[in-house]
Amino acid sequence: MTRRVVITLLPAAALALAGCSTMQSALDPAGINARQVADLWWLMVWVLSGAFVIVMAVLAAALFAPRHWRERVRGTTLIAAGGVALPVVVVPVFLLASFAVQWPLVPERPDRLTIHVIGHQFWWEVRYTGPGLAQPVVSANEIRMPVGQPVQFRLTTEDVIHSFWLPNLAGKIDMIPGQVNHMEITAERTGVFRGQCYEFCGAQHAHMAFMAVVMEPDGFAAWLAREAQPAPPRGPVEERAFQAFLRGGCASCHAIRGTTADGGGGPDLTHVGGRLTLAAGMLPNGEGPMGGWIAGAQNIKPGNRMPNFNGFDGETLRALSSYLYGLK
Repeated sequence: MTRRVVITLLPAAALALAGCSTMQSALDPAGINARQVADLWWLMVWVLSGAFVIVMAVLAAALFAPRHWRERVRGTTLIAAGGVALPVVVVPVFLLASFAVQWPLVPERPDRLTIHVIGHQFWWEVRYTGPGLAQPVVSANEIRMPVGQPVQFRLTTEDVIHSFWLPNLAGKIDMIPGQVNHMEITAERTGVFRGQCYEFCGAQHAHMAFMAVVMEPDGFAAWLAREAQPAPPRGPVEERAFQAFLRGGCASCHAIRGTTADGGGGPDLTHVGGRLTLAAGMLPNGEGPMGGWIAGAQNIKPGNRMPNFNGFDGETLRALSSYLYGLK
């Protein structure tokens, strides 16, 4: 019997512990809106936990208390108190508390940093515009933003409905074809947080994640300046690897600024080596994962738009992986 209980409880315990991660948790707020949502959630937890304790106490009294006590918990008085009076008090409290949560939908302001996020099956296109940027700075599957400063997000999609969700920093918002939605996020502390598509968008929906890196303002400004720079091949080794990139047809979908590769169907690879992950959060970045993704993208993430490029010999694949990982 004990063994059955343990086996039954183990999955529940694993699920509960999985929710303790702080990298993607609405209960570990790192932004103004996320903190307001967490406060509302805790208010509901404590109030409803109290209501649950009261109900269980009344149930226990009705089942096990002496007869004269049971007489007190029967009839219309209890129904009126628990079924009418309690909801009449509790529901308006929750309603008023929810009004205090400021949903981060705001009008666009041209004087602020704007991060354009475009959903694709199954990756995220990211563009930075705003004061001091003559041209958009293009990235993919990773967002960087300064701490303590409001940042505008401009959200849309190129194919099906996606949903942008960054639990530690803000609530979720849908990305709808032909429509642009806006939100504003102000991060309250630095760190690395995980975001996720929250709307089922196809076979690899569960593997459509992104990383959000909140940085000190000076560090973010330096990163953005580096990210805006082109990345032409430096030296004969990189040039040979880039020529393999062209021969393999990679440039038909990917762009590397400062080169003749100007494809727009897939993620921009200009500074791909500086990102934390590959394949929209599926793989850690590195030469090995880069080579594995190039040669077996369909084995790793079936149904994505990138075919397997398994025609490269080992030496060429290693050189190409090293070259791309070096784009930082």
